[in-house]
Amino acid sequence: MPTEEENAGNQNAKPSESPPTPEEPYSIFDKRQKALIILIVSTAATFSAFASNIYFPALPTIAQDLDVSVELVNLTVTSYLIFQGIAPSLWGPISDVRGRRVAYCCTFLVFLGACIGLAEAKNYATLIVLRCLQSTGSASTIAIGSGVIGDITTRADRGGYMGIFQAGLLVPLAIGPVIGGALAGSLGWRAIFWFLTIYSAVFLVLLIFLLPETLRSIVANGCRTPKNPIGSYPLRTYQKTTKVHWNPEASTSQPAARKRIDVTGPFRILISKYAAPIILFLAIYYAVWQMSITAMSSLFADRYGLNETQIGLTFIANGAGSMIGTLITGKILDIDYRRVKVAHEAQETRTIQTELEAGGSPARSTINSEDNFPLEKARLRLIPLFSCFQCLSIILFGWTIQYPDRVHIAVPIVSTFITGWTAVSTQSAVMTYLVDIFSDRSAAASASLNLARCLFAAGGTSFIMPMVNGIGVGLAFTICAIVQAVALLGVAVQWRFAGAWREAERVKSQASQESQG
Repeated sequence: MPTEEENAGNQNAKPSESPPTPEEPYSIFDKRQKALIILIVSTAATFSAFASNIYFPALPTIAQDLDVSVELVNLTVTSYLIFQGIAPSLWGPISDVRGRRVAYCCTFLVFLGACIGLAEAKNYATLIVLRCLQSTGSASTIAIGSGVIGDITTRADRGGYMGIFQAGLLVPLAIGPVIGGALAGSLGWRAIFWFLTIYSAVFLVLLIFLLPETLRSIVANGCRTPKNPIGSYPLRTYQKTTKVHWNPEASTSQPAARKRIDVTGPFRILISKYAAPIILFLAIYYAVWQMSITAMSSLFADRYGLNETQIGLTFIANGAGSMIGTLITGKILDIDYRRVKVAHEAQETRTIQTELEAGGSPARSTINSEDNFPLEKARLRLIPLFSCFQCLSIILFGWTIQYPDRVHIAVPIVSTFITGWTAVSTQSAVMTYLVDIFSDRSAAASASLNLARCLFAAGGTSFIMPMVNGIGVGLAFTICAIVQAVALLGVAVQWRFAGAWREAERVKSQASQESQG
């Protein structure tokens, strides 16, 4: 199969007797249009984190109002995470086949209805059921957004765009708890869900009018215009206003054969040897991060006597670290990719020259083929560094918050800044790597990652407070850090073997196609 870079600008010219065909860009969307698309999908992705993080400062208040224990209310966080993991496994494949706009509209309608119900919830049973439904509607926005980015970018610039996307969806980590604490403290916890209702309704209207269809099997690089109104609008406006030179005649070509919706795709990616080690690693790190966030509300309230508004303010450091980290990491990923690509092409050139000098024929027809590109070196180089800092910050958080009379509250808050920075930087690198590997199933790949990390986080958040109450904060988070250190073995396996596994699969697939031909 041709690679993204080859599609972007290395297509073979037609025979000399025919007029040269203009090279088609990988995407017809110009930088200005891509910026708008990234802004829209990043904003859409905020709903998953908003619905989760805006809720944390109000946990003690909700428990008191519904006359249940804090542990039971914490289970609503666990159930939210479970459905946050499962839902994208359905919506991701749908968006990979039916289109990004269809999937977005369906998920936001589900989310909108759930928020209205939560604002009117009168008992604990209603609360937990509607939180599951709310998660079903909001969680898939990250997977669908990753698919959109995979549609309009190549490997060379994907890291930077993915960093911007991750930064946008992490805004709620910084301001969500602040808004939630302020609303719960002044208007009551139900105001949180009325806020989400208004926010989602307004955004859904904007999304319908501003986000074009980008799924490549439907619109190719953006030049095809589907006949159905859902896919054609506002794509025609983007086609007329883009500054990228493209061939308008391509829009009359027939779309690719429609694929069937494969809801098992994310599960197969999850257990495949090409992705399982790195997904398992990230799931553990994400779980520990969520455990620390979930415990913050209760710990800061019990140890430092903070109210809802003050608790909300303590989350700013974690959110700020997350946003800063992913923006910087995205740029580093692009730089690393270009550096590794130059070295790889130089090595390929030397190899071909050596084979020619020896009187043989080169094993590869071109040096810019991406088939054997060392993707792990380009994407995963910094992960061990991020991992070490996250382990240290988790230990610092646990042992400093255990002694509030000896340690100023600023110290554990600073540790959450480091945790947010490193956790999201790691997540950004891994998600970019998976979209690179499964570029034709980018939403499904993101869904598989989301499934693993959310299920692990659901388990972790359900027992973190009983664990803290049983053995103490410091020891509990020290154990978490030890588990994280062991999980680094997944990165080592991915680094050492994944490239060879992909190459073997490519050779096998190529041989099968040649035998059939």
